[in-house]
Amino acid sequence: MASVAKTAPGRRVWLLYAIVTVVLWGIWGAFSGLSPQNGFPETLVYCVWALTMIPPALVVLAQAGWRLDRSPRAIGHGLAVGLLGAGGQMVLFYAVARGPAYLIFPIISLSPVVTIALSFLLMGERTGKLGAFGILLALLALPTFDFAPGGAGGIQAGGWLVPAMVVMLCWGVQAYFMKAANHVMSAESIFVYMMLSGLVLIPIAWAMTDFSQPINWGLSGPGLAALIQVLNAIGALTLVFAFRYGKAIIVAPLANAGAPLATALLSLVVLGVVPGALKTVGILLALTASLLLAIEPDAGDTETVAPSE
Repeated sequence: MASVAKTAPGRRVWLLYAIVTVVLWGIWGAFSGLSPQNGFPETLVYCVWALTMIPPALVVLAQAGWRLDRSPRAIGHGLAVGLLGAGGQMVLFYAVARGPAYLIFPIISLSPVVTIALSFLLMGERTGKLGAFGILLALLALPTFDFAPGGAGGIQAGGWLVPAMVVMLCWGVQAYFMKAANHVMSAESIFVYMMLSGLVLIPIAWAMTDFSQPINWGLSGPGLAALIQVLNAIGALTLVFAFRYGKAIIVAPLANAGAPLATALLSLVVLGVVPGALKTVGILLALTASLLLAIEPDAGDTETVAPSE
């Protein structure tokens, strides 16, 4: 099977796509808790999100000439990426319905720590001084989110901290598989498998919904959810093209760290909240760590990918 090199129409076009993803995902994350607050359950928000992934999946599949990689390795990697991403989304919607985005997303931004650890253990990759320092800051940051008495602004961490860490774990493992998947399949196929995985979990989310409680079926319910979640879907589409033209080892940490950073900062500005001193330190440590982890890999403009026949 011959390898083919991805070439970009512009030397840094991958960076433009990645920045668009960070901006869209940052805005999405800041407002993702609005729908549950308006009486539309997080489980149904998940269903809306999964459906918004269909149009961009069709776009990228058309871009690939309607060719979907279907080798056993491609299917395995694609489903691993998709199910970890979709599972993380489901847990995330639960978390943002119970906690503040400005605290949840800095924790999620530390997912590259998981990716780096797996790459070290399974791929033999090594991180440099920036990465090592970023990991140290991440380890210092995590305890502060559940250590401040009385929480930040009276918000207790019990209901959202563990789910946020589960999302961090899911997306960190997902990024590892995404790195590996880009060596055996196209970015477009990865996205299609992400969409399919999201749809597969809809029945679970639907079954978890408590329909005995009042549900807002108006525009401020599913309508608002669709408007917010489409930002995520479009951001995922631009992420596919960032992976197409750039290195996964750069793009994944940039998206995983940059978007939560944007969400945290935007949430603080919109809400006008000033967290307690210890949690402020935790946020700063987490965001600094995520930035260090994002800029650690060596940049590159092409990547070799072996598409499946």
